[in-house]
Amino acid sequence: MSTTTDNLHRFLRTRRSIRRFKPDPIPESVLTAILTTATYAPSAHHRQPWRFVILADALAKTKLADAMATDFQRDLEDDGVPPGQIQQQLQRSKDRILSAPTIVLLCLDMTEMNVYSDRRRVKAEFRMTVQSVAAAGMQLLLAAHAEGLGGVWACWPLFAQTAIQQALHLPEVWEPQGMIFIGYPQRIPEARERKSLQDITLYL
Repeated sequence: MSTTTDNLHRFLRTRRSIRRFKPDPIPESVLTAILTTATYAPSAHHRQPWRFVILADALAKTKLADAMATDFQRDLEDDGVPPGQIQQQLQRSKDRILSAPTIVLLCLDMTEMNVYSDRRRVKAEFRMTVQSVAAAGMQLLLAAHAEGLGGVWACWPLFAQTAIQQALHLPEVWEPQGMIFIGYPQRIPEARERKSLQDITLYL
């Protein structure tokens, strides 16, 4: 491989999940570049079903945190978690949301996807849409990495989709799938161990 290719692979392998950020805001031009690059991800039928909700304002992030907290508390209570521990987890969740300089809420929109009459293909079409949104999310993380930013993917919105839609006044067809916290990292952690290719690959 050429040096350029080696450098690119090295860059891709240095992406980390960052959970603690400096308070520095992300310039609008940088955020626009990241989102634009995310839209170059592949998508089923090239329908581009991803939708991005940007939360950089403290009030917006508080609305998001409060909306998820209600459903989160109910689920923890149903799981029999002690009240004191529930409050600790709720506070930890809220602190993480409020401390992130910018949050990108990833949503999917099925309105331009194919419509089928049978359950099997309806299910497959939805999964294709989820995969497309996930691809855009990964592209977004790599674009943020290219800008010297850190990011981490959180799937919490899956457990409070309706509450988030209502709290943020999102279109009904925008279904929350996940959120990416992004900002300038306080530190870059070491790479965690990866499974051996021999254990996860089958050549036929």
